[in-house]
Amino acid sequence: MSFAKINTRGLLGLHAPLIEVEVHLSQGLPSLTIVGLAEAAVRESKDRVRSAIINSGFQFPSKRLTINLAPADLPKDGSRLDLPIALGILIASGQLPEQNIDHLEFIGELALDGQLRPTTGTLSIAIACQQAQHQLVLPEQNAFEAAQLPHFDVYAAKNLKEVCEHLSQHKPLSPVQKPVDSPLHRYKFDLADVKGQLRPRRALEIAAAGGHSLLFRGPPGTGKTLLASRLPSILPPLSSSENLEVASIYSVANTQHHFGHRPFRAPHHTASAIALVGGGCRFHK
Repeated sequence: MSFAKINTRGLLGLHAPLIEVEVHLSQGLPSLTIVGLAEAAVRESKDRVRSAIINSGFQFPSKRLTINLAPADLPKDGSRLDLPIALGILIASGQLPEQNIDHLEFIGELALDGQLRPTTGTLSIAIACQQAQHQLVLPEQNAFEAAQLPHFDVYAAKNLKEVCEHLSQHKPLSPVQKPVDSPLHRYKFDLADVKGQLRPRRALEIAAAGGHSLLFRGPPGTGKTLLASRLPSILPPLSSSENLEVASIYSVANTQHHFGHRPFRAPHHTASAIALVGGGCRFHK
């Protein structure tokens, strides 16, 4: 077998389009070429993948390697493609069986010793996998986030070797256990903390009960932000779809979030219109 195809996902806002990692081994001088609009983090994966394969007890093929990331017109960024690229090389070189991978998708960054490191946007990727009726293999640190989805099998691994043992059926991974429902964390800001301010409190209660918009207007220091920050504490619980939508945004932004909490944002009054809707250069923490 000199060809392999592994399924993974990219990130496009809150969407996670399918990416097929195609690996082909051919005769020629040893080289590794990645095509398909790969950005810097993806192009650099060739060095991480090479070291991870060797340090996991496998052989890196001394042949001409061509890796295509399809669809070719979709930009690929991030380090989550390390794991599928490594698996594609191992399957194409005959070191792993090619059976039973069509229903699996893989994401994860590889360390030089083969350990799996967490990635961003896990929840958006998990939602797309569930819609495609696929199973997801991912780093152990991302398991809890993806396991929030009901009726969805997630497999977590610590390193490349564990994923390979799962595919070869030597030591199959067990699906991650679903988190037990627990009482929601108390909101950091609660309307019960506000003393007095009877008219603004009444306005907040009416807006929360009827789902109305609300505008506070006044000079600085009168308590507008203080009151607005307490509104989520009296709103009804988020629905399942709202929970996943909010959590997906925080997952893509790589920001800590209490699952089930309504978000509250307080932009500074000097923020420009562009800053409010999002702008500038993209970066990852």
